[in-house]
Amino acid sequence: MKFEELNLKDLILITPQVFGDERGFFLETYNKEAFKKEGLDIEFIQDNHSCSTAGVIRGLHFQLPPFTQGKLVRATKGSILDVVVDLRKTSSTYKGVAKILLDDKKKQMLYVPVGFAHGFVSLENCEVQYKCTNLYNKSSESGIRWDDPDLKIEWGIKDPIVSEKDMQLPYLSTIESSLVF
Repeated sequence: MKFEELNLKDLILITPQVFGDERGFFLETYNKEAFKKEGLDIEFIQDNHSCSTAGVIRGLHFQLPPFTQGKLVRATKGSILDVVVDLRKTSSTYKGVAKILLDDKKKQMLYVPVGFAHGFVSLENCEVQYKCTNLYNKSSESGIRWDDPDLKIEWGIKDPIVSEKDMQLPYLSTIESSLVF
């Protein structure tokens, strides 16, 4: 596995070694020792799987303490533009945005640490799987609007499909003072 820090501090793109032939392919998606060697001494305790039609935006989501989550995200079918925002006030990349193309061809994964808002737009019908470092807890869920004017995120599509729940998320400026990352 190749580990590469991206433009936001602690955001890691992971490129697995893929073994393929005419029968298909095999790859290792997680190896505790390999992650630990790269400074990611983490334990995943929940796996999630979502399916989206083309043009769906999911996010930008995060969980508050004590149920904060780090995530290992990958597109297992189709492609997504994965978007993260650094919400850690003490980080040198606070309020920074990163956009990463994840697809079923390159099979790359993105490690999103605790303290980041996470979302994605499905560029085609897709399936996304992600491992989490903590359990989901409804009372700890939070997020910021996908179209927050201060973040100026260009999602790359017109007329996105956004859930009513995500349309009700606040702008970062209205919750910034309460962030505890």
